[in-house]
Amino acid sequence: MGWRARAPAVLAAAALWLLAAAATGDADDGELERAFPIVEPDYGHTKLHLAKEGLEAIQRIKTPIAAVSVIGPYRSGKSFLLNQLLTLSCDKGFGVGHMRDTKTKGIWVWGTPIELDIDGSIVSVLYLDTEGFESVGKSNVYDDRIFALATVLSSVLIYNLPETIREADISRLSFAVEIAEEFYGRVKGQDVAFEPAKLLWLIQRDFLQGKSVQQMVDEALQRVPNNNGDKYIDEINQIRDSLAIMGDNSTAFSLPQPHLQRTQLCELEDKELDPLYLQRRDQLKQIVSSMIKPKIVQGRTLNGTEFVTFLGQILEALNKGEIPSTGSLVQVFNKAILERCLKVYNERMGRAGLPVSVDKLQQFHDLAKDEARKLFDKQHFGKHHAAHSISKLDEEIKKVFRNFGQANEYQSSKLCEARFSECEDKMEQLQVLKLPSMAKFDAGFILCNQSFEMDCVGPAKESYQRRMSKMLARSRALFIKEYNNKLFSWLVIFSLVMVVIGRFVVKFFLLEIAAWVMFAFLETYTRLFWSSESLYYNPVWHIVVSTWEIIVYSPILDLDRWAIPIVAVLSFLAIYWRCLGGRKGIARSLLPLYSGSYRSSNRPRTD
Repeated sequence: MGWRARAPAVLAAAALWLLAAAATGDADDGELERAFPIVEPDYGHTKLHLAKEGLEAIQRIKTPIAAVSVIGPYRSGKSFLLNQLLTLSCDKGFGVGHMRDTKTKGIWVWGTPIELDIDGSIVSVLYLDTEGFESVGKSNVYDDRIFALATVLSSVLIYNLPETIREADISRLSFAVEIAEEFYGRVKGQDVAFEPAKLLWLIQRDFLQGKSVQQMVDEALQRVPNNNGDKYIDEINQIRDSLAIMGDNSTAFSLPQPHLQRTQLCELEDKELDPLYLQRRDQLKQIVSSMIKPKIVQGRTLNGTEFVTFLGQILEALNKGEIPSTGSLVQVFNKAILERCLKVYNERMGRAGLPVSVDKLQQFHDLAKDEARKLFDKQHFGKHHAAHSISKLDEEIKKVFRNFGQANEYQSSKLCEARFSECEDKMEQLQVLKLPSMAKFDAGFILCNQSFEMDCVGPAKESYQRRMSKMLARSRALFIKEYNNKLFSWLVIFSLVMVVIGRFVVKFFLLEIAAWVMFAFLETYTRLFWSSESLYYNPVWHIVVSTWEIIVYSPILDLDRWAIPIVAVLSFLAIYWRCLGGRKGIARSLLPLYSGSYRSSNRPRTD
């Protein structure tokens, strides 16, 4: 019962919530149906900055964006033209002014994009209103920035001109021409790195008789004779040639005045306007729609967030210097590409696996640099002004290569120092062998040298090789100097030990005699020579050394390592044998001894 009683109240609350949500959504949509500033001038009208409110409206767009901009002199009817293209009245659309000062400041956008189906994809079309040229209280640099910004942002650039085409109007297109030359597709038919706006010459005049607008444009773009070699005329002719080369990238169209009362246009309805104007206006809408293509940067369309990022890049470039230039734009747009190229270079160089030899590091550098340059050539913006970016890339690669070179030297020194220290320790260990062995020293010497040659690589190897050679030569000389003395001492000790073992341990008379002979030989042999050099270089001593080396060290047995265990085992066996033999009464001399007495002889006497 409780639930049934509360059900109407719950349903009513849900209905109110849905109505509130719908009202909020309608309110949001309604708030966007107006013009927003996206770029505003500073106080001195010298630089531009982004306007947050308009950017938020653009960032909400998820589909590809195309922009239609109207540029031209101030008080030429740009805002009214945009309202006509959008079918908006003056009180709802872009602000229209009739005073001598300009109404639009910076660049404004209509908050609700027009969605068009272009080649099967939904494209959101933004309409941009720009501040007019040549207004009072502004510098030419500011006008150039506005023009440059509209040129780069737009998919369609409507150049709104009253009555006719002036020389100044053509000169102002120099920036658009450079943009077209720098950023247009490298090879026709392939993806373009940066597609410039299509230019629509829109000339508004009171009469349409006489020459067509296309004829006016063609005549205005014809070369001017320059017999005197005037530099200014040469520059204008270059612009004319470039505009003529653009060919199908530009269109001309004329539009009659909508009404004689130009200051009251916003108060007039369509039925009060000139019928010819209405007809031409509808044709203009169709032409503009046919020219619209999504904005493409590096082969990709831009959504709202990407478009705002793109706008920020352009503004950074334009505010970078006092005078906007295509070169400054190229540098900013190539900045991200340079970072990607350097990242590729770093990744390829990272595969070198430091330390490596100088030649190998240079090979890695050449391959990585070629790959980075190929990536830059494939993705970079601009043709003529890209040389600065290429130089910048080369400079950055040189810096990174120097860092890799320093890191290679450090790693090489670290590795070679470790191997050198290991060899030095090994040589010191060989100097204090319990049983000196030249064969063992030579084996350790060769192994140490081979491991150093194999493991020590890089630029530090040469210096460490010299240190290694000196250290090994010094160690070998010291070992040889001590070797003969130690060997002689060990042989003397060995002979005395064998005397003791032969008499008291095993009681082997022949072993004792051999040990005494060896001891006597060593003591008397040294007296035959005047110096140790003559002793140690004698052929007899060489035989002794060879025999010692065979006994002490071989690939199978290293007595220096196993001498103590072997002596311990032999001593244990000798003691065990001695004790066991005494207990069983079988211990006897190994030589026949005379055990009877002279008086107790049983031998019969003979005559």
